[in-house]
Amino acid sequence: MHARPGKSAIYEQFAADGITHMFGNPGTVEQGFLDEAERSDLSYLLTLHEGVAVGMADGYARATQRPGLVQLHSGVGLGNGIGMLYQAKRGGSPLVVLVGEAGVRYDAMDGQMAVDLVAMAEPVAKYATRVVDPASTLRVLRRAVKMAMTPPRGPVVVVLPADILDQLTAEPAVPTPLPSTRVAPTADEVARAAETLLAGRRRLILMGDGVSVSGAQRELAELAELLNAPVWGVNDSEVNLDSTHPLYGGQVGHMFGENSARVVRDADAVLVVGTSVFPEVFPALTDPFHPEAGIVQIDLDAYEIAKNFPVDHGLVADPRLTLAALSAEVRRLRPHGAGGGHPRGAEPMRTPVDTEPAGTVLERFAQRLAARAPADLVVFDEALTASPVLNRHLPPTTPGRFFQTRGGSLGVGIPGALGIKIAHPELPVVAFTGDGGSMYTIQALWTAARYDIGAAFVICDNRRYQLLDDNIEQYWRGLGIAPHAHPSAFDLSHPDIRFHDLAASLGVPAVRVTDVADVDDAVTAMLGARGPFLVDLVIA
Repeated sequence: MHARPGKSAIYEQFAADGITHMFGNPGTVEQGFLDEAERSDLSYLLTLHEGVAVGMADGYARATQRPGLVQLHSGVGLGNGIGMLYQAKRGGSPLVVLVGEAGVRYDAMDGQMAVDLVAMAEPVAKYATRVVDPASTLRVLRRAVKMAMTPPRGPVVVVLPADILDQLTAEPAVPTPLPSTRVAPTADEVARAAETLLAGRRRLILMGDGVSVSGAQRELAELAELLNAPVWGVNDSEVNLDSTHPLYGGQVGHMFGENSARVVRDADAVLVVGTSVFPEVFPALTDPFHPEAGIVQIDLDAYEIAKNFPVDHGLVADPRLTLAALSAEVRRLRPHGAGGGHPRGAEPMRTPVDTEPAGTVLERFAQRLAARAPADLVVFDEALTASPVLNRHLPPTTPGRFFQTRGGSLGVGIPGALGIKIAHPELPVVAFTGDGGSMYTIQALWTAARYDIGAAFVICDNRRYQLLDDNIEQYWRGLGIAPHAHPSAFDLSHPDIRFHDLAASLGVPAVRVTDVADVDDAVTAMLGARGPFLVDLVIA
């Protein structure tokens, strides 16, 4: 292979791996690397904040099931992106994050922006490393792609010193080989797991996004029906089961372990598939499962199996293959049906959609959008406290058509929707977010306008951090504190954020809706927009 600078060779590697987009914010130490981008086929999407770059790459990776490529600037850029990288790590998004650095030769100088970038990245990355030899530049990049894409997926950070990239490398650029993880348990293991599940009379399934990564939605629904088991979501931010399915129960929530305990405490046979148990902010410290419950856990991430609570059968295996094998074994053991009832507190709950005219701005907007939206509408839901209303009218039913924030980070809604729209420009995409969450990454609207990314954005504007209001009320109840005024730090009403004016200043057309009578016109304008469009939906 001919020798060429590493800063040129890396674009050959991107091409070999079919990576076509890079999301970033430039800095001086990356100037040579980014100069080479102008002579490549890679599309560089400029963002005005590193959190936007990571959020867009996250949405792109989730929509394509391919690596999302990010470029960040040294320690200051990595620092700005860390919140979104945490979200990507908790959610298992396969990101390859390139962080620029002045050079290996300057290590002893303690210069401007000098910091141990690998150590800085490690808490929010699946793996972090630094290229220190020009002859291994492409080898390290291939390792990054492989690790990001191999379950458990996650962001991989590669530090690229400028002086290393300026040196020659003769490495060939070849496609990164990705190992197959389509592994299944043995027949004996499947039989024991099926017997454990059938031994119960009040069966329950807990699902997470590992189902979606595996493409196991159909297999999960089939097994749930055979077991007559309600299915509840844990770390459930994509369509792992059609939410209109008769056995869908809802989500256990992400804040308080007592909610998860309520769902699982009466079940005497539990299947956990593709999720950690349990990931709340305030999780239960004692085992929430029934003492006599038989528990089976399936995941490609061995770390998650029995991480917090014991299980009877832990299967490090592909969910799709394993669920299909379990269904076949259940049919063999119980050819006339498994019977059984539903655990108390975990019964499937169906909330019918109201077909009457809605009385609030939010209800009316969700109702009218549901009635008029194309069948292939993609929804990114970061609405949080407004999500129950949206889900009543726009229930998540189809894989690849619904995404939700995960990992606790705010601000992923707008950039996430942009990444999805870039991945699938033929699909209509709308992001619902809050007034508080949107302000973390509102700069993303400028990127939407610059590249004419035709996603729509709806800001559910209640002028508060409403989720904090709800959480502190539960906190008060738990400690026996009498209700009183919410902290003033939760209030966003003064000064009023005029999102339609802010959007217009960033190049995105927008409307402000304060009355139910204005909803229909806003929905018409949003669905008819040929480029990016924002609706400031004032709901309080």
